[in-house]
Amino acid sequence: MTDVRTRTVDLPEVTLAYRESGRPGGPALVLLHALGERAADWDTVLPELAPGHHVYALDLRGHGDSARTAAYALEAMRDDVLAFLDALGLARVDLVGHSMGGAVAYLLAQAAPERIDRLVLEEIPALYPRPASAPPEDPDPDVHFDWAAVRAVKAQLDDPDPAWREGLAGITARTLAVAGGPASHVPQERIAELAGLIPDCRLVTVEAGHLVHGARPAGFVAAVAPFLAR
Repeated sequence: MTDVRTRTVDLPEVTLAYRESGRPGGPALVLLHALGERAADWDTVLPELAPGHHVYALDLRGHGDSARTAAYALEAMRDDVLAFLDALGLARVDLVGHSMGGAVAYLLAQAAPERIDRLVLEEIPALYPRPASAPPEDPDPDVHFDWAAVRAVKAQLDDPDPAWREGLAGITARTLAVAGGPASHVPQERIAELAGLIPDCRLVTVEAGHLVHGARPAGFVAAVAPFLAR
């Protein structure tokens, strides 16, 4: 049973909730969830994911127990994570992001390469414009996220800034891209393209669909834990 401590931190722009676990004093590992998820989504792969790490699983703004805000740009989420690292005195971390969290992770790795050692990008492709998608017209209000965040993030992912893709070449972190195979709705050739654009990146496929660490936690751990091991 993993000992998980729930905490909050007040940052300049937002108050973030996070779940802390693992070995005190170990190398820091930060986990970023997908759109509409929260920090507890990673519980399926703790503690096997990184038993030697000190783990911080964040609720990104507008999700879980973190504050709701007026703006939900991915760049704002990136800046929140950087402010979180500063607030906790984490000079350099390993970073794992799933889907939306993967986009936030690689934006951070572009903006502050000196802060990231190892980077894991689960089911996030090289982003190109795509047909617009939309949340339900009458969304369920009894959820653990802000529907405004869903609308804002979907709009950005539908029409991404080309600089995000161009910036992949500037990532210096050792990187692992995790693909979910043909059962995923994400074009697998775009994940392969992302892996090719990042200078030091290896691609691994775990046949699980988009929710790799949730659907096949053992397969995800088998792929990622050795990569994170010191």
